[in-house]
Amino acid sequence: MLKGETPIPNRFSSRFMGILLVAASAFVWSYGGAIQRFIRIDDTWTIVFWRCFFAALFLLGFMILRDGPRGTARLFSSMGTPGLVIATGFAVISTCFVLAVSMTPVANVVLFMASIPLFAALFARIFLKEQITPVTWLAIIAVMCGVGIMVSSSLGEGLSVIGLTLAASIALIFAGMTVITRRHPGIRMTPAACLGSLIATLAAATQAGSFLAPAQDMALLFAFGALNLGLGMALYVTGARMIPSALAALLGTLEMILAPMWMVLLHGEIPSQRTLIGGAIVFGALFTYLLNRPGPKETQNLTRSA
Repeated sequence: MLKGETPIPNRFSSRFMGILLVAASAFVWSYGGAIQRFIRIDDTWTIVFWRCFFAALFLLGFMILRDGPRGTARLFSSMGTPGLVIATGFAVISTCFVLAVSMTPVANVVLFMASIPLFAALFARIFLKEQITPVTWLAIIAVMCGVGIMVSSSLGEGLSVIGLTLAASIALIFAGMTVITRRHPGIRMTPAACLGSLIATLAAATQAGSFLAPAQDMALLFAFGALNLGLGMALYVTGARMIPSALAALLGTLEMILAPMWMVLLHGEIPSQRTLIGGAIVFGALFTYLLNRPGPKETQNLTRSA
């Protein structure tokens, strides 16, 4: 065997483990909205505070176990300005998710998130001058049509325009973060997510009316932060390093499929017909794009460096 060559069984085992971990992260992330619906706290900022606090603690513990105290300190000290920008982005989208779910159906939020790869391709064309294939252009147009159908349905039902705006903001900000990681591929995602959760915690602390919560709600908040946001990130950054980014992105769409199912099963929150039609268009465009996107730049993963 040549020096440095990986045996086929080990390579297969690593790929299989990567698939399992990324699929597990999608499963873990998918029940976030369902957990939030069970929480009875009226102050949404209190929910943001505790969720992000528990997520930050979980991710910090994960890094200490994985990299040791000194290694963890080096990860934070070497983040640089791009890492701080990504951390700020994580803080904003973590906050927007909780606020959006409190104002609009979960299906609207996660279906907006399904458009992230296509908006990232569009932003990369604008800011990085990357070429976009005709298939990608068609997919972008289809996504915009699908989102338009979903939004028209929601507005027709009298739902919150602010909630829809926050849901759209999550997709746009996450797409922008993806472009930044393409420009600065050395960004480490785990410390950025941890710092972002801490930033969101501090920001929510200035807005929350109270930090008190009943024991049952506190248990749900722990699950919402540590076992949803934190564990999902830990699983994803570990598994995404073992498989191609296109495969990781495809597996990640499980979250968008499972999240509305949890809401139907646990809360009876059934998406409207136009939401389903618009979502189907978004998913069709997303799968077409992911199965046809070329080139190493367009296949780079947000969490390529964990």
